[in-house]
Amino acid sequence: MINNFCKKPLWECSKMLAAVAQGQKPADVVIRNAKLVNVCTAEIQEGIDVAIAQGRIAYLGRAEHCIGESTQVIDAQGQYIAPGFLDGHIHVESSMMGVGEYARAVVPHGTTGIYMDPHEICNVLGLDGVKVMDEDAHRTPLKTMITTPSCVPAVPGFEDTGSFVGPEDVAETMSWPSVVGLGEMMNFPGILGGTDHAHGEVGATLEAGKIVTGHYSMPETDRGLNAYIASGVRCCHESTRAEDALAKMRFGMYAMMRYGSAWKDLPVLAEAVTAHDIDTRYAVLVSDDTHPHTLVADGHLDHIVRTAVELGIDPVTAIQMVTINCAQCFQMDHDLGSIAPGKCADIVFLNNLEELRVTRVLIDGDVVAENGEPTFDLEPFTFPEWVTHSMRLGMDITPETFAVPVPEGASNTAAHIRTIEVIPGKVGTFETHVDLPVIEGLLESDTGLDVLKTFVFERHHETGTFGYGFVKGFGIKRGAMASTVAHDAHNLLVVGTNDEDMALAANTLAACGGGMVVVADGQILGLVELPIAGLMDALPAEELSAKVHGLEGAWAEIGCTMPSPFMTMALIPLACLPELRLTNRGLVDCTTFQFASLLAAQ
Repeated sequence: MINNFCKKPLWECSKMLAAVAQGQKPADVVIRNAKLVNVCTAEIQEGIDVAIAQGRIAYLGRAEHCIGESTQVIDAQGQYIAPGFLDGHIHVESSMMGVGEYARAVVPHGTTGIYMDPHEICNVLGLDGVKVMDEDAHRTPLKTMITTPSCVPAVPGFEDTGSFVGPEDVAETMSWPSVVGLGEMMNFPGILGGTDHAHGEVGATLEAGKIVTGHYSMPETDRGLNAYIASGVRCCHESTRAEDALAKMRFGMYAMMRYGSAWKDLPVLAEAVTAHDIDTRYAVLVSDDTHPHTLVADGHLDHIVRTAVELGIDPVTAIQMVTINCAQCFQMDHDLGSIAPGKCADIVFLNNLEELRVTRVLIDGDVVAENGEPTFDLEPFTFPEWVTHSMRLGMDITPETFAVPVPEGASNTAAHIRTIEVIPGKVGTFETHVDLPVIEGLLESDTGLDVLKTFVFERHHETGTFGYGFVKGFGIKRGAMASTVAHDAHNLLVVGTNDEDMALAANTLAACGGGMVVVADGQILGLVELPIAGLMDALPAEELSAKVHGLEGAWAEIGCTMPSPFMTMALIPLACLPELRLTNRGLVDCTTFQFASLLAAQ
């Protein structure tokens, strides 16, 4: 794959690199006295120097002969150096920041490249929104590789999004310089069912010689998984069991082990490595979704590597899982993922292999972070006005909007209904059944049963459509929550204990252009405005982190104890994940991919 992300392509500087390696030309930068984490051979080499020219590595060894009068010499003082960390699957929008501020947050933690799937903004604003994200990325040193959103909508026919992407659109984007593949193919039912839409998008990507990334969330590792991989999908981040990840690796699929702010699958998935004597070349560590508080408090890929080591994975192996393994997954290891002659000089300095604290970061040979702080400046960037005006409800929302009539077929005293039961720290849900009393012909939230009304309003085309149901598992005792971060259509999602607070929450977000809010007793307890597509703000990570932390406090104030509850809430409408979901069109059984009635059979 052609690499458009380094300072210079190899063919433009190969002659200079050969000269520097032999001491015929001076290097631009020489790193001295380092302990090299050699991810090519899984060993530590001590006393290594690295000579860099024109953004690439020219020489490894003892580099006195590469030093000239103008050479910048960096003494590693015995610290470890590793290749720059690569995140193989990330939705930047989930950080609630644009790519510029996101880069300032993650580069100091050793992240030098990301494979970004901007399907959040694409579901709201289409491919024009993706172009805006790309423009924002160009002002940063962070290597931002784009995988074209494949599922807009996630599962066609079950929800209304702001845009649509089909095979012809995918084929067109494959010529974009920043695009390296196809974003997660969540429509695995379409792949298994042989639809022209799903296979057309995969085919357009394969024809362009680029990588298809996956999303196979079923606990099935036989015919379905074989078929999914055979279609051309190269990796998958949706494993939730060790046996899932192991099966994928055995089939030659890159198993991306996720550890984000809410989806903490790594502690279980690590057993696929630690409990089996296997080659780990097909194991990759990814973040998927990480909110700003996690980035500020814990870090990014460095935090995930530390967690992997705590779980018993060898430090060098863990580093391979965010460097060379990821680069090989995307067929970019000829340029990225290792410290070797000819490769891009993306280098992370680590104090040791126990704490794994990042002390310095180089991208293309330039120092871009020191001691946890970015050393690069961002050019000003203004998001277009059309990006910041995306709330189009087409209806007035009042407390009466949230009346839930008794389903046809229920008794006059109680209704046996389906609920969406959320699982803390997991992407899946359970379909559970509860008996709700009928009150004056309506169904209401019941905090005693931990069952709350849930509504999803279409917010892109002023259709005035909405779906409703009930959710279980948040532990809320009062108030309501609303969010326009509601994967993947990002319609307006409202959950609450009473109709008045639900209306206040919905209208608060409609007025501010989107975001996340918690209200109780007619008062706003916490609000994070996200005016950029209803998903992001232009604030730095620290400021957003403070706002999000305040929102988490508001959740706790109304009774919720789960980690990152708004991220768990945001998946209620995602109709490609088992078992039961709610979109603006209604309840969806995500095991049979059919609409489901609120009333459950007894």
